[in-house]
Amino acid sequence: MDNTHEYVEKLHEKQKKDEQNKKRQGKGHPESRLPNKHHKD
Repeated sequence: MDNTHEYVEKLHEKQKKDEQNKKRQGKGHPESRLPNKHHKD
């Protein structure tokens, strides 16, 4: 299962980038930093 490890590596990379993006431009545009969450409460 080599590509499981690869997948996890890519996932961690993505999470790291997402975290940095959240810190950079997270204020004022929550929908752009969380495209998969559509909570319009």
